[in-house]
Amino acid sequence: MINTRRITLATFALIALTISVAAQPQTDPQKARPRTATSTTEPEQDKKVQAPLTSSDGVAAKSTQDDGSEEAAAINPYYKNFFSTYRIGPEDVISVEVFNQPRYSRTGITVPPSGRVSLSLIKGGVFVNGKTVDEVAEIIKKSYDEYIIDPQVTVSLDKAMSYRYSVIGDVGQPGIRLMNHRMTVTEAIAEAGGVLNTGNKSGVRVLRRNEATGMLAQIPVNLSAIYKGKASDNVYLEPGDQIVVPGNTLKKIQAIMGLTPIASFARIFGAPVP
Repeated sequence: MINTRRITLATFALIALTISVAAQPQTDPQKARPRTATSTTEPEQDKKVQAPLTSSDGVAAKSTQDDGSEEAAAINPYYKNFFSTYRIGPEDVISVEVFNQPRYSRTGITVPPSGRVSLSLIKGGVFVNGKTVDEVAEIIKKSYDEYIIDPQVTVSLDKAMSYRYSVIGDVGQPGIRLMNHRMTVTEAIAEAGGVLNTGNKSGVRVLRRNEATGMLAQIPVNLSAIYKGKASDNVYLEPGDQIVVPGNTLKKIQAIMGLTPIASFARIFGAPVP
């Protein structure tokens, strides 16, 4: 009877131990589940955070492109008319690029007075004086058709050195200057040091030669009205233009006052004075 009880107790103890051991693995996965869920959730959160960043970057890139296109739209009309119609002349610096053909490309070409530049395999060179960069590129392309299949030629203007204009009269620094960008009369006068106190801002004239007749035409420019916002600054210079700033009444008075000492000196010695 005692043995039977011992066996029964041992059986219950074994069953209890088995149950406790069996229950232990069930607890570990439950403890592990929060870590798995967290690790699974973190990438999801990262993805959620990254998505707006990607979209915002896209918006930022798009806005940057829009800003760039707006700036180009504002700048191109100002410079395009100058560079697209610019006629190459002596002392200008150009570059010729043949796509994927460095042997036939050349950079930093200074146009000589003859207007003819030398290039590989083109006998006698290419005459560029009086032509635009697009016209020169087309001439070079036709010349290279014999050696290259469908040549892609680009001619660029590196330095504009042949366009000149002059400012004379009552300005700070009269003289001849280079015109390397599209320029208005007010900009040209500003670069020449501005109008002096003795200059007539309302009587400025631009002298422009007529290619057909060779005569000089006068274009009036009222700087005083432009500075006051009463007239538009829309007179653009052309190569060879001369800007004349005449003197005003103050200059005439100064000239008369300058002659007064001479007249007084002449009276002392009895010389006739008109």
